[in-house]
Amino acid sequence: MLDDKNSDPAPHHTPDLSDWIGRRERLHGCVTEQASHAIRATLRAQLKPTSNADPMPPLWHWYAFPPTAPMNELGTDGHPKLGGFLPPIPLERRMWAGGSLEFYQPLYVGEPLERRSSIMNVVEKNGASGAMVFVTLRHDIFTDKGLCVREQQDIVYLDIPDQFSPPPSKPVPTASLDTEVVIDQAVPISEALLFRYSAITFNAHRIHYDLPYAKGAEKYPGLVVHGPLQAQLLMDAARTWAGKAPSRFKFRGVHPMFHQNDLRLIGVQSASEGQAARKLTLCTALGDQHQGMQATAEWEEE
Repeated sequence: MLDDKNSDPAPHHTPDLSDWIGRRERLHGCVTEQASHAIRATLRAQLKPTSNADPMPPLWHWYAFPPTAPMNELGTDGHPKLGGFLPPIPLERRMWAGGSLEFYQPLYVGEPLERRSSIMNVVEKNGASGAMVFVTLRHDIFTDKGLCVREQQDIVYLDIPDQFSPPPSKPVPTASLDTEVVIDQAVPISEALLFRYSAITFNAHRIHYDLPYAKGAEKYPGLVVHGPLQAQLLMDAARTWAGKAPSRFKFRGVHPMFHQNDLRLIGVQSASEGQAARKLTLCTALGDQHQGMQATAEWEEE
């Protein structure tokens, strides 16, 4: 979770990385009825029971394509080793930095899905934290109805520091003459929640469930709250507030969040728009101290 605004392009020290631009991958997946119960139990106990042919809440396609790398193909951090679809970047820390999505048609529990992925760009930069590589992926989610979701995923790679140094804090939004806080919810965070979220995504990245590894190897002060989990919580809050799913959703991590503290989910809109607003600005926050993830949700006019 980085702020790369002031990063400058770095010399291209690994020319072969550009060879991965344009690579493609196709996967087939499904959120089964049984999987939907595990997802619902992890994310939202108040969500009504799900069964085959029920519409899936937005972002649930993330749980349809679990990584299937065997144990001997996992790195020491728990991620699948690089060099297959993703480029072999010689930096040890890997994070889902952000993404954007457009939703065209609903997806359903039990429905066969196809994900067509491509590497759109690989960019090397130097920032305050040292060398960084940004990989931009595009995922198109298809059913027999055609294209249903188009997603851009931004992954960042960087070296592991000798000690944890947090990025600059971004202030938590508050009401003003121009803005109104329309969502302010507390979400309890625990080791069990992080473990369950890793389980429903089949994500073995050890920073989310292995505290000695997170602190000793990657120098974090605690277990890291998944970026996609924060995005899902913000999406769910926006959907509940509006009474319907947004047409577009964008998110970006700006500060890591850890298991010792609960999250705040905050939604802000222009004070002049009222409930008819078509755009909501959201974030996760640590109390009144700083933001963790920023997001925007947008709805089409009816």
